[in-house]
Amino acid sequence: MREDKDLLQREVAEKIGITQRNYSYYETGKTLLTEDILEKLANFYQTSIDYILYRTDVRTPYPESRISK
Repeated sequence: MREDKDLLQREVAEKIGITQRNYSYYETGKTLLTEDILEKLANFYQTSIDYILYRTDVRTPYPESRISK
């Protein structure tokens, strides 16, 4: 998704509040994605966590839940 939008790792890392090095580790699989990072990436890319994890082909995010958090 990052490359589709012509973004640098540094740019995405800054937007989600991590270092470029850590972002690189996530992208290359050297570090496992945490729930927090998955949520930040889904929000940044305006998609679902399931799409990021290749669990669905549907790129659009899920609608907001009516269940209070």
